[in-house]
Amino acid sequence: MRVLGLQVLLMLALLIAGSTAFATPRALLVGVSELVNQPQSLWLQAPRNDVMLMRDALLKQGFTAPDVAVLADGVPGAALPESQAIHQALARLLAQSASGDFVLLYFSGHGTRLRDVAKRYQEPDGLSENFLARDVRGTLGADAALSGDLRDVDFDAWIQAFLAKNVFVASVFDTCSANSMTRGTGDAPATAEGPADDEVRWRGLRTTQLTGGGAPARPLAAPPAATDAVPRARYVALFASESHQITPELRLPRKARGARPQGLLTWAVVESLARKPATWRDLFDGVLALYPPVIDELAQRFPTRELPSPVAEGNLDAPLFANSGAPASTRPVWGAQRSGDSLAVKAGLLDGLAAQQEVRVLATLDDGTVRRAPAAIAQIKLGGAWLAVPAALKDLSGSVFWSVTPIAEPAATALRVRADKPLPAGLSLDYPAAIRLADDPASADVRWTDLGPAGHRLEALAPVFGTAASAVVVPDVPALRRRLQALAQLKWLAQLQAHAKGGQLDGFDAVLEVWSADRLLRSVPLAEAASGLPAWRAGERVRLNVRNTSGRSLDLVITGIDARGALQAVYPDGAGETNRFKRGTPEQPAVKRFELPWLDASGEARLLVMAVPAAPHSAPRLFGVTTAAQADVSEVRVRGGQPPAASSERQVFAALLRRSGSAGTADGGARP
Repeated sequence: MRVLGLQVLLMLALLIAGSTAFATPRALLVGVSELVNQPQSLWLQAPRNDVMLMRDALLKQGFTAPDVAVLADGVPGAALPESQAIHQALARLLAQSASGDFVLLYFSGHGTRLRDVAKRYQEPDGLSENFLARDVRGTLGADAALSGDLRDVDFDAWIQAFLAKNVFVASVFDTCSANSMTRGTGDAPATAEGPADDEVRWRGLRTTQLTGGGAPARPLAAPPAATDAVPRARYVALFASESHQITPELRLPRKARGARPQGLLTWAVVESLARKPATWRDLFDGVLALYPPVIDELAQRFPTRELPSPVAEGNLDAPLFANSGAPASTRPVWGAQRSGDSLAVKAGLLDGLAAQQEVRVLATLDDGTVRRAPAAIAQIKLGGAWLAVPAALKDLSGSVFWSVTPIAEPAATALRVRADKPLPAGLSLDYPAAIRLADDPASADVRWTDLGPAGHRLEALAPVFGTAASAVVVPDVPALRRRLQALAQLKWLAQLQAHAKGGQLDGFDAVLEVWSADRLLRSVPLAEAASGLPAWRAGERVRLNVRNTSGRSLDLVITGIDARGALQAVYPDGAGETNRFKRGTPEQPAVKRFELPWLDASGEARLLVMAVPAAPHSAPRLFGVTTAAQADVSEVRVRGGQPPAASSERQVFAALLRRSGSAGTADGGARP
């Protein structure tokens, strides 16, 4: 009986494991080339090619033909991509999906933006992203009178419905104005600059370009009713462009005989899939590596146009085409570019790298083979680092994708603990924070004493911890573990802030505000807060107002540690949101206000704000302050943006606020 019982348990374990490893993959591919109620000058050529290219690529990845639905004009046997049909296809896909499945939602065609004040999720620019179905209608001169479009709030509702069924949902938008297309709640792109027969066409329309001819649109199949938001540990989205950008379609691959019009993102995704990526991050790194040659060519032809840079959000460290919220690895991997015998890494001091740090160089070949070799950082700045190509990899040439990953956390960032026994098991931290026993008692940041049944005594010794230097007694090992993790994170935040102290980031402002109900009482810029923060009383609350008028998108992270020592994600919010803060100008600023209820509570708390201009086609910049350690997922990554200003080092804004009791102090600033 005992043997039989063990066999049954083993079979159950295999079934449970199989439900994740062997998730049923399904896909909905939508391509809109023709806008039948609009002038033919607004039609596209490539979406019908895009869906077939993507379909063939998915079949090679293990998808079966019956599980790949195609809605596209100009594709034999495919349903027409009208708005009602798209919603109905989403409803069928949702009904077919079961817990443990995987779903890919793919859209190729025109996008646009309009103002929508009714959204639950208000974006910094106040504009809503929309995908244009085949039957879209508009009214000339109107800014929001559309039918036959799918709004970002619609996509958000469908994605939430899939997540509620424990389905891993990935979406790809090869459209203009793509970033935030999955987010519910004046500088719209223009159409092509070239002649009508130009092979390069741009996927972007203003709402004022759309006409309202034809019969009224039929009522649409509505997305599922809104429910409580589901955490996006099983969610990924890839976007062809930022919200204010447009993306091209052109003959790809360039200069190849028989090349057909394709969307640039679609082509790059399929090419990257050929290298057998293991995770969504690997896939997207391949996409980013393919963009620069095409973008450089287009820049020569369209010098006045801001060209697209892809964006991604969600759990990029999850396995590709599987249903698992657990990341394959949370160790960062940064893209690199080879020049002769040197590698330039798109990460530096701001990302947790250190001079002479040991790293592993990865070279991914065309067939997906990865060759590895150790190396050490030779030179480093705030946003970049350089090292020699390892001797074992010097023979490689051609279209190799280069990347670098750290072998271990740098010693300088580690929390050094003075103790007479080993550290407790189960310590989990985001790179580059770490916890180590102090080799030299004089160098210790923290002293830990095991008091037996009375608990554990911690005494913070380093000045960086401020008033936390007084001793505290915690009751058990889990509480000890949380306290050590918070101190380690705080040490890294303080070092991070120190890198950027003493300058400014042009066009970026972060202001702490004190409110009573709906009335603003007082405010102070964080960069000036060292001289004294505004005090607030019981019944008042504090908010953070962030404003971008720089004319560039920003990589922004706002995070904190509350009075209990828990890490608090503010922006991105930990639900899969991108940390790309939208572009704003002095005439049309991008503004967002953040609630900070945990900062209102009594006791000591910290708040860190970091911002840099977004770099094009580069690895994410989250400054090593994600919430992966607490959520067991590495949820949010973002790439893309405009080229930085011509200088040896990009500007960086940093402010670290410390609040104790009912008053606060802060250090703030930036440096170029």
